[in-house]
Amino acid sequence: MTFEADGVRGFGVVRGEEVADLAAALGCRSLKEALAQGLDVAAWDRAAAAAPRHRLNAIRLLPPIDDPDKILCVGLNYANHAAESGNEQPPFPSIFVRFIDTFVGHERPVIAPANSEQFDFEGELAVVIGRKARQVRADEALSYVAGYTCMAENSVRDFQKHSRQATPGKNFPESGAVGPWIVTADEIADPSNLRLTTRVNGVVKQQESTKALVFSIPALIAYITQFTELRPGDIIATGTPAGVGSSRKPPEFLRPGDLIEIEVDGIGTLRNAVAPGP
Repeated sequence: MTFEADGVRGFGVVRGEEVADLAAALGCRSLKEALAQGLDVAAWDRAAAAAPRHRLNAIRLLPPIDDPDKILCVGLNYANHAAESGNEQPPFPSIFVRFIDTFVGHERPVIAPANSEQFDFEGELAVVIGRKARQVRADEALSYVAGYTCMAENSVRDFQKHSRQATPGKNFPESGAVGPWIVTADEIADPSNLRLTTRVNGVVKQQESTKALVFSIPALIAYITQFTELRPGDIIATGTPAGVGSSRKPPEFLRPGDLIEIEVDGIGTLRNAVAPGP
């Protein structure tokens, strides 16, 4: 995870209710830089044993990778979501980009923009890349994954639908969230069999297994690396299932004061209140 303690940014390994700060032990400025040097879980665990620690309730959690080179998001990657949105299932992955300043960490408020009444929730499983990947075959793609995290990929629907390009509705500042942490790939036996749940104010709005992904994680990595190089710390948001607010009757959009939770089996729960924005 990445965090801020006493105004200083750090990263480390979660141990119970504490995080062991690995910046000094690994000689790296960020988790992305540490991944670039090679993800050695055993070595990180050894370093954590002697590293300084912070209580989780005394630090500010940041997006686990707060300086990625790329954040690539996949649209319409659950057939039930494509159907509820009135869209055909695409023959190839539908890819759009997000900027890192559109995300906050766990327990930080996401911002509902004042110039829209259509701020929508979207829970997703996100993949974090562990090493450089270019023109990767699907059958080897998972070896490039460092781990997995939760994402509230939230959309501003009216801006998203201004044109065929989703970018405006996906990049309002601090409109989404990532976290709380990355669970390393060795701890996730089968990323194609994880239950994803989105709750708003404690009520389940989305629930689906990643078995239902139209394009699997290996297929996404294989496709994406045909046109761009993925680097350590890059993030792929794998898509949201049915149940989004814009497809409900009547529509249900997020309002200031709401609480959104994204839970993924084996990873944990990302929790963010909704705050009013400019």
